[in-house]
Amino acid sequence: MSEQQQEEKKKPSFNNFPKDPKAPKFNFNFYWVYALVILVIIGISLFDFGGHPREISRNKFYGWVKAGYVEKVTIVNKDLINVYIKKDSLSKADFKNVANKSFGNGVNEGPHYSFAIGDAGAFENELNTIQKDIPEENRVNLYYDNNAHSYWDWILGWIFPFLLIAFLYFFIIRRMGSGGGGSQIFNIGKSKATLFDKDLHVKVTFNDVAGLEEAKVEVMEIVDFLKNPKKYTQLGGKIPRGALLVGPPGTGKTLLAKAVAGEAQVPFFSLSGSDFVEMFVGVGASRVRDLFRQAKEKAPSIIFIDEIDAIGRARGKQPSFSANDERESTLNQLLTEMDGFGSNSGVIILAATNRADILDRALLRPGRFDRQIYVELPDLNGRKEIFKVHSKPLKLDVGLDLDFLAKQTPGFSGADIANLCNEAALIAARKNKTSISHQDFLDAVDRIVGGLEKKNKIISLEEKRVIAYHESGHAAVSWLLEHTAPLVKVTIVPRGNSLGAAWYLPEERQLTTTEQITDELCAALGGRAAEFVTFGKISTGALSDLEKVTKQAYASVSIFGLNDKLGNISYYDSSGNSDYSFSKPYSEKTAELIDNEVKKMIDDAYQRTIELLKNNRGALDQLASTLLEKEVIFKEDLERIFGKRKWDKEEISETKTAEVNAEPEIVTTSPSTEA
Repeated sequence: MSEQQQEEKKKPSFNNFPKDPKAPKFNFNFYWVYALVILVIIGISLFDFGGHPREISRNKFYGWVKAGYVEKVTIVNKDLINVYIKKDSLSKADFKNVANKSFGNGVNEGPHYSFAIGDAGAFENELNTIQKDIPEENRVNLYYDNNAHSYWDWILGWIFPFLLIAFLYFFIIRRMGSGGGGSQIFNIGKSKATLFDKDLHVKVTFNDVAGLEEAKVEVMEIVDFLKNPKKYTQLGGKIPRGALLVGPPGTGKTLLAKAVAGEAQVPFFSLSGSDFVEMFVGVGASRVRDLFRQAKEKAPSIIFIDEIDAIGRARGKQPSFSANDERESTLNQLLTEMDGFGSNSGVIILAATNRADILDRALLRPGRFDRQIYVELPDLNGRKEIFKVHSKPLKLDVGLDLDFLAKQTPGFSGADIANLCNEAALIAARKNKTSISHQDFLDAVDRIVGGLEKKNKIISLEEKRVIAYHESGHAAVSWLLEHTAPLVKVTIVPRGNSLGAAWYLPEERQLTTTEQITDELCAALGGRAAEFVTFGKISTGALSDLEKVTKQAYASVSIFGLNDKLGNISYYDSSGNSDYSFSKPYSEKTAELIDNEVKKMIDDAYQRTIELLKNNRGALDQLASTLLEKEVIFKEDLERIFGKRKWDKEEISETKTAEVNAEPEIVTTSPSTEA
């Protein structure tokens, strides 16, 4: 095989991709017949199948009569003359365009030409006058045809309109009424829910849902009740009317509902909250009624409404200047159907949202949604179980430690972990590997959290030095303080929108003390403080750090009540009502006090950070020099320069290779922040 053929073989081809055996096969569509009929009718109208006569002038016709070329003439309906040319004259050049039929090789029998007249009697007199010198046997014969109509004219004039009316009735109106492709007009008030039953079954089960053990127990009880109702009814218990799944995006709320559809052997109606919303008044309420009517007919059944906040938003809270209350009428109808005057037995409602704070209180009360199931971000054990599920179809290295991967992904949701596994597989394939290793997963964490590496980005030596000291300041302060997250890696390689980054592995804690907040403020200000200590001036690269510091300081003062002067006061409104108010819940004097305390808190943390770096200036310079030389440093480099961190409870790292990329919390110096 030649080199060129080998290169052609290596090129990617769409034919090399595996074909889906379940892909739909070629199906005949009856609409093609309609299109063919229309094309035939158009062709008959536009093309000359039988030699349609060509229009000529009357003077040219009289010239042909004198020359003896015309065989006969027919007066059609007293206003049109059809001219027939003699067969022996058709061979002449003047008649070449009408000598043969349009389709085929036969001789055109005529009529060959035509022209219009005003008066048949006058035309006959003119023809006789021209032929008075021609012998009787050579004269043109004149015929009358008062009932001559084209066959196609008769079809198009009488039959085609009836065929068109029949087509409109049978293939448009009837299909609209039966819910076909054009059913938007007639079925606009019908429910758009997808029904999953014995004919259309979901294959997802509770075994495919990992990291949500508490939520699964709640939902499995509903499924168990549908399978074994006597177990509960014999004790007088009643199954909850509805369950609301609440949690951040990507935590598995919809996946949990899919598992219910796969496990419950009852009809399952699935739709989104936006399916009820329409521009026409009354459509949403009509769709709600139709949905519950279908569910009651197939009871016992389950209705799942995803993103219910699209129609369940609290009534009257959002400022609205329009008179259209279509959304509220839809919500009112939903409330009535879920628990109104009529009976609604045998229908269980499941719903999911990540914005439970804006839902109407009437929707959340017992009797409608008896249970609110919180689907939170997975903890360490939950992430390990999720990794087990998503790593099943992957070809992993022997001995790949899923515990290690779970530790390196704090704050990741189930969707994030699924994306991480897929990204690791793509990275391994890009490197032409036969299996996926630890490093591929860690590179995937870097790629997802920090963005794509930009090693070719043009950065001056002076800017690179500033970035190195900035990142070294973050690393040094976080290493020297007790309550900061353990450092994993520091890099000055541009990635995404950042010019440098420091990876940390934060502790998974539920409570935060004042000391921990103060140390975290110092660590976030370490980059700017290092610039000031080293160069005596600061840059705009600390915008993301300052944003984080400001938010954290205001939260500790005005929300968590951690300030001595304000005391145990919180101005946080968990109900969400403050979002629509035009005034603050405190006076101007209190606002000034909050601002002063926040500034004092940040200034104290900044001065503390500067003093800490001045006392460790030699180690800071050594760390920055190492970072400029290697561009990427690890925990071992900080241990060599600063010594072991005495506050570490356990070793996080395993090998330097395994630590290359570990964590989603990044401190960046972003070029986009320098505007």
